Amino acid sequence: MSPASIPSTSNSHSRPKAVAPAAANAAAASFALLEAELGYLNDADTDMVRRAYKFADEAHLGQMRKSGEPYITHPIAVAVLCTEWKLDAQALAAALLHDAMEDCGVTKVALIERFGSPVAELVDGLTKLEKLEFNTREENQAESFRKMLLAMARDVRVILIKLADRTHNMRTMSDMPRSKWGRIASETLEIYAPIAHRLGLNQIYRELQDLAFKHLLPWRYAVLTKAVSRARNRRRDLIQKVQADVEAVFAQAKMSVRISGREKTLYSIYKKMDEKHLSFAQVTDIYGFRVIVPSVVDCYTALGWLHQIYKPVPGKFKDHIAIAKVNGYQSLHTTLVGPSGVNVEFQMRTEAMNLVAESGVAAHWLYKEHESASAQSARLGTQWLQSLLDIQTETRDAAEFWDHVKVDLFPDAVYVFTPKSQIMALPRGATVVDFAYAIHSRVGDHAMAARINGEQVPLRTELKNGDVIEVITAPVSAPNPAWLGFVRTGRARSKIRHHLKTMAQTESVELGEKLLAQALRAEGIDQLPSDAPVNQGLWEKLLRFTGNRNQADLLMDIGLGKRIATIVAKRLTALLSENGQKPDALLMTRERFTAHESISQGAITLDGSENASVVYSRCCRPLPGDEIVGYLGRGEGLAVHTRDCATARKLEHKDSERFIGVEWSDEIKRNFETTIHVTVVNGKGVLARVAGALASAETDIVHVDMGQETPQDTAELKFVVAVRDTSHLEQVLRHLKRTSSVIKADRQTNKGLINPS
Repeated sequence: MSPASIPSTSNSHSRPKAVAPAAANAAAASFALLEAELGYLNDADTDMVRRAYKFADEAHLGQMRKSGEPYITHPIAVAVLCTEWKLDAQALAAALLHDAMEDCGVTKVALIERFGSPVAELVDGLTKLEKLEFNTREENQAESFRKMLLAMARDVRVILIKLADRTHNMRTMSDMPRSKWGRIASETLEIYAPIAHRLGLNQIYRELQDLAFKHLLPWRYAVLTKAVSRARNRRRDLIQKVQADVEAVFAQAKMSVRISGREKTLYSIYKKMDEKHLSFAQVTDIYGFRVIVPSVVDCYTALGWLHQIYKPVPGKFKDHIAIAKVNGYQSLHTTLVGPSGVNVEFQMRTEAMNLVAESGVAAHWLYKEHESASAQSARLGTQWLQSLLDIQTETRDAAEFWDHVKVDLFPDAVYVFTPKSQIMALPRGATVVDFAYAIHSRVGDHAMAARINGEQVPLRTELKNGDVIEVITAPVSAPNPAWLGFVRTGRARSKIRHHLKTMAQTESVELGEKLLAQALRAEGIDQLPSDAPVNQGLWEKLLRFTGNRNQADLLMDIGLGKRIATIVAKRLTALLSENGQKPDALLMTRERFTAHESISQGAITLDGSENASVVYSRCCRPLPGDEIVGYLGRGEGLAVHTRDCATARKLEHKDSERFIGVEWSDEIKRNFETTIHVTVVNGKGVLARVAGALASAETDIVHVDMGQETPQDTAELKFVVAVRDTSHLEQVLRHLKRTSSVIKADRQTNKGLINPS
């Protein structure tokens, strides 16, 4: 329901007699205002809008707004706002009907019969999901936004109507109970205003921000309003002088320009004061001027003339014409030192640029003669909307979807280049991984390294304006869960999560298959029954016993530790015996005889290429060459510990049936991390010498902890380093012990400090 509406009443309710004449007159007067704005439509389209009004008026019969006006005045006001963007008849009809399904029980089928499928789809996209069961209001809201955004991705008119709806509700917020102001204003500021900005609807963006500010922080809004009013009166002469100077210089240059004053919005003044800890007197760029010129070349010419009369402020020039903003905005910006030392901002743009700057994607409907500018803005908006559909295919959870989308609503952007000089815009704070996924999901999935401006950099490096990025890929590379800690774009986040979920399921199935096969050998069965039709009945009986939907689901549960392989193996052995397949006594004896050994026939082999299904425990940080054991946690996959790890010994004491045989592969695919303690004599350059010794031993330093102690003669350094195996670690420790200032170097394990050399 729209924020400014009251709970709907049944359609069978008639309008109260006492208010019927006044209500009818108010509705008729309200619709007359809309009719006056329909001059750009043909007769058939105008007739559709009239029919939509009559239908909506009947549907909302008896409903009143908090202000006491008939409810129908709200849909009419929304439609009037849509006429400012010159939206078509279908959109205006949908604006009039936007609450009919939600508040009045009108069905989608009824709307299709009367107004056609496009109008019904628009209304459906605007309708919240009232009929579904949700656990929380937040979940309901997230699901509603997801539906709205996906409908908007298919048809941008949905969000234009929604923004008009929200704008009118904010304009009439004073009629709502004060208790609702905070929630609705916060929602507007955090969600609807950024969407308006992302789509280039700057007029709506600024108005929504100021209206939300007014109702969220009414006292601060009132104080700031008075301060701006006083400043406006004080500086009226100054602004008039600047305008006269500017008009004179352009008259002298014989340039045809249109000059208009521009005042910073109250909310943007408040944000600047809040973020930079400034007083109102310290905010100098409250006033500015917009200079509208005939052509792009004239923008740069106008800039030159302005710099002749006032000195520019260094670092305050921005060329958004050569490099447009993500939402299609184009202008030249410069800040000049005006009379009395007051800073004044100027924006130079053409009429077409001004149209896009104020109306964004809505410019497509406004003026067909500015086709190139409006088409560019619509294209840029559509690119973002299409990315919503891409994210949706990988993210079914509504809250997660909205989390992805919100990160793309930040107004700031950085502009970077591919090696082929193609320009790309990304949110401020975006990294190399965000860039890789912006190019293509395959580039992101297989990113291994990168070069920025020819220099090798880590994948987590933040991008800066003008960077030229080259992403290096490798078929064996895959997304790392750690990437989720630094990526900024919703596209990258959703792609990484989707890949990790898919990989985790695949690996868990493979691990479960190995575990079940190993448990079957201990029962005297050499291998798992195949998927052949002859074994279908066998698997169906086993799945009924375990309660799983299919074979892959069962194997995944075993791989994640949700089911114990030995219990499933015993049941499967019994079912095979019923079919006449008897256990092999020799195999059973051999498997059970070697079951107590850490490396037994059929143990799971590890080479470091495992991802989500296998975790190398941080408590003991096992290395190739260590004796290891595997613990199958409940729902956590396989955790690998060293055999002498204190944590593993505790788990084995209380949960021994969950331990399985694991062994190192002969070919290890990567380096492993381990922790070493180094005791040094305190002195100048000692850390550099220790780091040099580690580098000469061909090991990477992952983390350094120098502790918080006060300076003493000796110091304890703790390094997390990446090594190939225990032999490589021994070599590293020998290098350290030969280094001057090093007293002792040891590996840390979970049973204490040991010296492996």
